[in-house]
Amino acid sequence: MRVDLLSELEKNPFVLAPMAGITDCAFRNMMRRLGCGVVVTELVSATGIEYASRKTHQLMEFTDEQRPVGIQLFGEDPEIVGRAAKVVEDRGADFVDLNFGCPVPKVVKKGAGSAILRDLQAVAEMFRGVRAATSLPVTVKIRTGWDESSRNAVEVARIAYEEGLTWVAIHGRTRAAGYSGLADWDFIADVKAKSKIPILGNGDIVTAEMAVRRLRETGVDGVLIGRGCLKNPWIFRQALGILREGQAPEVERDFGGLFAQLKSELHRVAEDRVVMLQIKKFAAWYSSGYPGASNFRRTIFQVESLEDTMRTVAEYFDGIRELIQADTSSEAFLMGGHG
Repeated sequence: MRVDLLSELEKNPFVLAPMAGITDCAFRNMMRRLGCGVVVTELVSATGIEYASRKTHQLMEFTDEQRPVGIQLFGEDPEIVGRAAKVVEDRGADFVDLNFGCPVPKVVKKGAGSAILRDLQAVAEMFRGVRAATSLPVTVKIRTGWDESSRNAVEVARIAYEEGLTWVAIHGRTRAAGYSGLADWDFIADVKAKSKIPILGNGDIVTAEMAVRRLRETGVDGVLIGRGCLKNPWIFRQALGILREGQAPEVERDFGGLFAQLKSELHRVAEDRVVMLQIKKFAAWYSSGYPGASNFRRTIFQVESLEDTMRTVAEYFDGIRELIQADTSSEAFLMGGHG
């Protein structure tokens, strides 16, 4: 049965932003349990699907628990991306999300990701080709434009509306800006005011209060949260509480349970070495703003076994359970190109 994505946004407008190397199947399961709304996979190569790449198909894995779940595709050829969209439909996903925002050179130099924003005719052809190839809802994530002199998100949103897409998510930076500076939420608000299609905003959402404030001040239909949930995994539940009840609910910061759950999820699809690396990554992010975080991060990346990793994580997080997390939104390691 076709999912009504806009009704899902009305229930919970706080969407998990797709993040390469992070929002895999295990992480999406965990974040759904922690209160996020719609989820989207990390970006998946349409060409990789075309050539039946095993790794590419692994990126598309999802569980029923994640629904509604979208698979995010990138590519430069509308026919190839269209065929990939049909594969997404055949796999049982709920919608197709197109990536027009990735600024990474290896993606952009092929004409995919944010590069397509330079050519509005190519934008229209991609939308049209994918819509014709699948009966699923199609959404797109874009940047405000290629650079400051060509911020054309209003035009892209108009084309998306005309071609029958469901929504446009906008990261509030140009491709040229990468992840530097601040996301321009005033620009996102302007696009929302001028567009007939639902608009979601994204960029620099690091607290639950900020997520709700951006939602209300800009009038967007939803807010994508990426980096914020790498610091505070309970951000979605807190944001929804503020929106509905006027205050964030008290959450038990059960890091032990969180890491045990993540380890279990990862073990379904990965060997100990990969599980250990992922646990270390998330432990480093979650420690941000707590006393001794720098020393902990140095220590955790020197540990050589999964068993020792879990013990080191447990010792540190048990010790900071009752402490207040400081604001570290400007820390460089948390600015690593996500959300």
